[in-house]
Amino acid sequence: MAMLEFQDVEVFYGKVQALRGISLNVEEGEIVALLGNNGAGKTTTLSTASALVRLHSGSVRFAGKDISKAHPWNVVDAGLIHVPEGRRIFSTLSVLENLQLGGYLVKDRATVAKRIERVYELLPLLAQRRTQQGGTLSGGEQQMLAIGRGLVAGPKMLMLDEPSMGLAPLIVAQVMRVISEIRDQGTAVLLVEQNARAALKVTDRAYVIDNGATTIEGRAADLLTDSRIVDAYLGNG
Repeated sequence: MAMLEFQDVEVFYGKVQALRGISLNVEEGEIVALLGNNGAGKTTTLSTASALVRLHSGSVRFAGKDISKAHPWNVVDAGLIHVPEGRRIFSTLSVLENLQLGGYLVKDRATVAKRIERVYELLPLLAQRRTQQGGTLSGGEQQMLAIGRGLVAGPKMLMLDEPSMGLAPLIVAQVMRVISEIRDQGTAVLLVEQNARAALKVTDRAYVIDNGATTIEGRAADLLTDSRIVDAYLGNG
């Protein structure tokens, strides 16, 4: 079953067209990557799924329901959770308080507490830092906190926008391992990532977006050796 499905989606910012008939899908239990250069339309794709940006035409479906005209809070309540670029944690709040805010739409506080404990099991460093202010964490720790906060919302699917941005290679590898573990625990993931090599090593499939349109798609293992991907995104590294 497709968790998320875009069908011929077009999006405009004023008179500027940002998405040009994008069609893509993410199945249950998959990690799917969106690759492309800056300004290609990757973040707009996530923002459209989150109902932060209105589509001009086409449709977006999540878990079998049309969410093309939904409000952002409806999308969150349905279980589609967006962790935006730049982490956007609350720097003056503690790690625990940041995580608690991830469950702001969850009425049962006991459920929120259980989810926080599961986040601590997945990311034990956050448990060690639970009373520490978010702004005092390292960049990698802040990214883990942003992901953890998204998990407390109880996602059926998690959308991550550039989770490796600005992080050292060792920390990038840790973040990618966490993303794999999230999928292994039953949550589908749509990953926007500039680090194409790191993304393709942990994803099942990938789409390349260029100028608001999908130009290449395929299995991640195949794209790692596709000359078009190697030349444009992987280089000789």
